Amino acid sequence: MPLDVIHSTCAAISPLDSAAVAAAVERQARLTKPAGSMGRLEELSHQLAGVYAVCPPPVPAPVTVVVMAGDHGVHAQGVSPWPQEVTVQMVANVAAGGAVINALARQVGAAVEVVDVGVAAPLLFTDGVVQRRVRSGTRDFTRESALTRDEVAQALAVGVALAGERVDAGDRMLVTGDLGIGNTTASAALVAVFTRSDPADVTGAGAGSAAEMVAHKVAVIRAGLERHTPDPADPIGVLASFGGLEHAALAGLLLGAAARRIPVVLDGVIAVSAALAARALCPGVTAYLVAGHCSTEPGAAVALAALGLQPLLDLDLRLGEGTGGVLAVPIVQAAARMLGEVATFDSAGVSGRDG
Repeated sequence: MPLDVIHSTCAAISPLDSAAVAAAVERQARLTKPAGSMGRLEELSHQLAGVYAVCPPPVPAPVTVVVMAGDHGVHAQGVSPWPQEVTVQMVANVAAGGAVINALARQVGAAVEVVDVGVAAPLLFTDGVVQRRVRSGTRDFTRESALTRDEVAQALAVGVALAGERVDAGDRMLVTGDLGIGNTTASAALVAVFTRSDPADVTGAGAGSAAEMVAHKVAVIRAGLERHTPDPADPIGVLASFGGLEHAALAGLLLGAAARRIPVVLDGVIAVSAALAARALCPGVTAYLVAGHCSTEPGAAVALAALGLQPLLDLDLRLGEGTGGVLAVPIVQAAARMLGEVATFDSAGVSGRDG
């Protein structure tokens, strides 16, 4: 049963290896540089040592961007300037290698896997698309729950399974990606619930909404909150009320990767809203997460603060697809390479600060 998969996955998530973290801190202090001079890169190297339970940690490679695709019934409320069929068209574009995420992934040497977990329309073609559709889009959350609890559990289990498949294929790090017209509205609703924020403080322009449409999105989210009165202590219920199938699948991906001791680089607001759900299911998952960047969507910064994660990049991005996450991959890899390859004062014959 899908819920059994989630429970067993959460039970398999353990804290970072404290001995490896301590060894990383000690080794970092002996590298041929002033202590602390590499700033947050040093902290990231400690985290990686704890994730992989070894010091120095391996350089995280190979890497795959897992792009979860799904459609949203709330699109019917006019929350996006883009027609819903763009989702299925972009799935085809990613599968063909022509999207922004494909170009950036090629630049950093990452693979891209696009997954249909809940696209509304029939696929234009299936080559290069991982087909795990739970249902064809969600329902309109202003009228009813977006998903049933069972559909949420199924999508979570899809994400867990995909993480396991990628690790079994040799991946040592994953990056979250997403496709879905209307998904920033669902994401803002999730962030509002999990962080107990006002919708106006976490709702943005998404894929180019004008100010009037943003105000409408806020009103739509308020209507959904009034209808469902969600409980943030019930993450499956929250995902059922507002979430997309890609949100649930991404949450499962995070849990599945953490259970296999593999770090995940988060992309933008869709990823961090899914991370809030994953944390509500298993608080220990956050130790395995790296915030790739901070999206311009206001909900992203609110969610990252709630998760206790500081983004590596802030480039005014808001595309999604995994673009901000994949740009951070070389930084994460550099942190591991620095800890493993920089000589120590003793090995290099360099005098330390105290002579």
